[in-house]
Amino acid sequence: MPRPRSLTAQQIATAAITVIDRDGLAALSMRTVAAELDRRTMALYRYVEDREELECLVVELALGTVLDRPRTAPVPTAPRERLIALMELMREAVGAHPGVLPLAVRHHTGCLPALRWAEHVLEALGRAGLDGPGRRRALQALTSYVIGALELEHQGLAPGGAASHAALAAPDAFPLLTSSLAEQQQADPGGEFLAGAEAVLRGLGIA
Repeated sequence: MPRPRSLTAQQIATAAITVIDRDGLAALSMRTVAAELDRRTMALYRYVEDREELECLVVELALGTVLDRPRTAPVPTAPRERLIALMELMREAVGAHPGVLPLAVRHHTGCLPALRWAEHVLEALGRAGLDGPGRRRALQALTSYVIGALELEHQGLAPGGAASHAALAAPDAFPLLTSSLAEQQQADPGGEFLAGAEAVLRGLGIA
């Protein structure tokens, strides 16, 4: 069959995510995405202005696939349960394509799925009784927790990561960290994420 004469934003983003999943974020470029689509690099510029726009398309698709998909289960209405569900949705979205995480962090203020996520969080915080300034600070706290937890799970001190190898290689210098990492290796990542989310919510006074 002949190649299609035009590309969609979703096709371009899908090809970019394929590159990231297979070869890592460092491999992402206009050239590699064009090759994935069987196009010349310059042809891709007909659809995407630059690397910045390409990254935004990637984040839109990676987050939107989970955050914007139709819900089959009832949406929790109690504020605390709603906030937990929203944080777990973000973890699910990033977990499907961990290599996209740095782009999600970089573009979280300009990506429509992330903005809709923040709007839902603010709505739940309002129903929990927080006022304007309180909602803003709570959103910052929850966003910081989610980003930090996901970075640790996929890039930082997660078992098998570079930082964990360094600590485990020198247990005498880092006895407490070594013990913590050993425990973490036996822990369920989803359970750890949930426990941390609940701790943050308790700190915000959302029981």
